[in-house]
Amino acid sequence: MGAHVSVPMYHRTLPQRLRLEAQRCSACGQVQFPPRAACEACRAADSEVLALSGRGTVHAWTFITAAGAPPEFSDQAAQAGGYYVAIVELEEGPRITAQLTDLTEAPAVGDRVTAVVRKLYREEGVQRYGFKFTMRVAGAANESGS
Repeated sequence: MGAHVSVPMYHRTLPQRLRLEAQRCSACGQVQFPPRAACEACRAADSEVLALSGRGTVHAWTFITAAGAPPEFSDQAAQAGGYYVAIVELEEGPRITAQLTDLTEAPAVGDRVTAVVRKLYREEGVQRYGFKFTMRVAGAANESGS
């Protein structure tokens, strides 16, 4: 079973999916992505919206083949032979998991990446968009040279 997201939930979460909006706790300053009802660090409920830069570093990665892909990505995996997924530590602190795209070679821990909005999959008649990470963004330097 894949990670089904209902149409209403998809629409409610568009700011975090398309603009990488996080929250910063007003009490302790913890940055959380995705936003939550209360701070994970101190449980305070007050927070402010924080636009994340989308820049980060590959912390860990794996390659997903068609056999391991969730249903919504199985066509992509079958056509391409699989895809890379990474845990990316953003400059603002949160670590998030997302696909890597536009790669010319396998990623490496420490590679610098930038978030880009891309088509993800189609479900319930709605084209789903979200972010992936790329190493090939105009003007972005990749410290590993790849």
